[in-house]
Amino acid sequence: MGLLNGLMGHASAVPVEKLSKEFQPILLDDEQIEKAFRLIRDMLVFTNKRLIVVNKQGLTGSKIEYQSVPYASIKMFSKESAGMMDFDAELKIWLTGEATPTIKQEFRKGDNVNDAYKVLSKYVLK
Repeated sequence: MGLLNGLMGHASAVPVEKLSKEFQPILLDDEQIEKAFRLIRDMLVFTNKRLIVVNKQGLTGSKIEYQSVPYASIKMFSKESAGMMDFDAELKIWLTGEATPTIKQEFRKGDNVNDAYKVLSKYVLK
């Protein structure tokens, strides 16, 4: 179901343990990954310091952009769902100075959008 969700443009949760080696060179000494979600090759990675948006480019995905978004630059975020069960949900994130959401990510049932929402709440609402 994870591959199917990815092909349909929906985020799938990624176990944090699988990301430790890839992200170790760019994380601060006291920074830990809290949650991560994959969309085909791209990812949203929530740490205790920032949101990292990973954009793999090209046919082979060998060119990778890691965009760091400090939680302090997030001015608003929302979760839109089709009810309590989150069969279809979308996470939207607005950055300071932007009138429209800069980051949009769709989630499917089982890939709990509430986990991403809680991490954002924890660090943005400090």
